[in-house]
Amino acid sequence: MKNIGTITILVLLLLFVSGGIMIVDETEQVVIVQLGKPVRNITEPGLNFKLPFIQTATVFDKRLLEYDSAPNTILTEDKKNLILDNYAQWRISDPLKFMQTMRTQALAQSRLDDIIYSSLRVQLGTHLMREIVSTMRDSLMHKVTLNATMTAHEYGIEIVDVRIKRADLPRENEQAVFDRMQAERHRMAKQFRSEGDEEAVKIRAETDKNREIILADAYKAAQIVRGNGEAQAIKIYATAYEKDPEFYEFVRTLDAYKKVFDDKTKLVLTPESDFFRYLKEMK
Repeated sequence: MKNIGTITILVLLLLFVSGGIMIVDETEQVVIVQLGKPVRNITEPGLNFKLPFIQTATVFDKRLLEYDSAPNTILTEDKKNLILDNYAQWRISDPLKFMQTMRTQALAQSRLDDIIYSSLRVQLGTHLMREIVSTMRDSLMHKVTLNATMTAHEYGIEIVDVRIKRADLPRENEQAVFDRMQAERHRMAKQFRSEGDEEAVKIRAETDKNREIILADAYKAAQIVRGNGEAQAIKIYATAYEKDPEFYEFVRTLDAYKKVFDDKTKLVLTPESDFFRYLKEMK
């Protein structure tokens, strides 16, 4: 009986010790609860102890968690409705405070819905649609993250990042926006064509002016060359005439024959004409 009692005591002692030992994983953080009241946090991984049967361990995830909201409508400063689909990354920064305020991740997700949407509505409501969609999205998301983190801090939550996955116009506005964009592109295309036609007219006018100047200069140069050539020819003729008038007249007559007599020319002259004087002398 003594051995049985000893074994029983050892078993109970073993159960007591094993119930007080717990291993915290590196992805976990633990809140120790004693009789329903949180007493301490365990945020470092390793071997830890608790009072068996009196204290219990509530485990929370230590890793980054994802929050993905349903699309919501935001009114911009220029009174445009935008349907935003956003997501966020968050973590439990203070498990004790988180347990006291949220208790579960499902409840935290629901609270994040309100916090992030409120911050988005405040920040995006003071900017134009084009700024939200293109030029200022990163800076706006940074402000939203900071504001949401400040609000979520009282729940033991840290919001690491908030991002917009998609920003769409309501379906009833899409056609109106598309028509306006199309009209704007047509206006720009018409303006570009008008400016192009104006430049084309200027280029053609400048080209025609340059062409006329080139032709005038060429004509002037040709007339000068022709005048110089004719003067030179007259000078040569005069010199030849002075040396031998009879030969000069003979050559000129032969040139006249070449110009007058061809297959299409009919010339009616009497044989006594001076035009045939050299032909008669050749007999």
